[in-house]
Amino acid sequence: MPRVDRGEGAWLQTEHGRLLDAISSWWVITHGHRHPRIIAAIKDQADRLDQVIFAGFTHQPAEDLARGLIDIAPKGLSHVFYSDSGSTSVEVALKMALGFWRNQNIPRNRIIALEHAYHGDTVGTMSAGARGVFNAAYEPLLFDVARLPFPRGPDTLAALEDMAKDAAALIVEPLILGAGGMKTYPAELLAKMKNICERHGTLFIADEVMTGFGRTGTLFACEQAGITPDILCLAKGLTGGALPLAATLCTPEIFQAHYSPDRSRTFFHSSSFTANPIACAAARANLEIWREEPVRDRVAGLCAMQAEGLARFQDDRRFESVRCLGTIAALDFKVSDPGYLAGRGPELTAFFHARGILLRPLGNTIYVMPPYCVTAAELDLVYDAIGAAASQFGG
Repeated sequence: MPRVDRGEGAWLQTEHGRLLDAISSWWVITHGHRHPRIIAAIKDQADRLDQVIFAGFTHQPAEDLARGLIDIAPKGLSHVFYSDSGSTSVEVALKMALGFWRNQNIPRNRIIALEHAYHGDTVGTMSAGARGVFNAAYEPLLFDVARLPFPRGPDTLAALEDMAKDAAALIVEPLILGAGGMKTYPAELLAKMKNICERHGTLFIADEVMTGFGRTGTLFACEQAGITPDILCLAKGLTGGALPLAATLCTPEIFQAHYSPDRSRTFFHSSSFTANPIACAAARANLEIWREEPVRDRVAGLCAMQAEGLARFQDDRRFESVRCLGTIAALDFKVSDPGYLAGRGPELTAFFHARGILLRPLGNTIYVMPPYCVTAAELDLVYDAIGAAASQFGG
């Protein structure tokens, strides 16, 4: 296991040499490693305030960040709840949804989730995720959810019409399922699912932990469907990937359902490091970068480069389901044992590492998700390595 000593831009320096970080260190690094403005914000805040309890106290970085998130989020989201990771942001969302109904004495407590979904590794998020290798050992801990067929068209919508009648919430990864295999679906289906939820009064939770902050080509994936979720989950790129921090945004109605002099209606969720000042300062700097630097131009450029790089495999019979969504490219290596535990997965990972490329396939699904600072020449190295892997393993 190589030791990583330094990161800069799209590269990691290990004890054995350089690695091109083609998966953004598990989808978190957006602008590149050690972006100067984010690192400067971390250093400055560390000299002021490192940590303070966020119950009964507040601080400037958290307040500034909350205002900034509300400014850029889909219109209608008005309140921010901080936590520490993607899993906890979704756990918070599920608890918000259940508390919303319970505090109104309305018996709606069923969660609907998509087939193949992955939402995290806490008990609630594992329950919402697809059952399989990720959570099989923990089955006794998990609660039942209604499972909606992966969005393919009329069948999915018909099933949702029936499920949503008495459900508390539908949770989705908008436009693309990450750990479930980088499976994509169209924005028009996302919009139709939201419309069905609205008709039945079912809350709509958008898990944008991966898709947020430009990954799908827009700041948030929900933008492409023209929708505002009732609850929005953010993490990963929230700080540009520099520090762990998460936020769950909600509508005024959800906030008001928990706001009461009756303390039994309190939203009971907390963490020692909720709204850590240094992490909030990093996230505030990230929002400044989005406002003041041409990040959207970089994202658009990367979208074009990804489509161009992927095009060389479009008719390659060694691959199937060659697809691209914004800055995310993916293709499935044809194997006899497809899926997350495909034997080819570890072999591909080792092959790419030996060529100086950090790619970590999801079984037989190879995906490329680099930081936005990557150059065309650097991306060519990635696609050259994928081509070489096809020659090595694909016959």
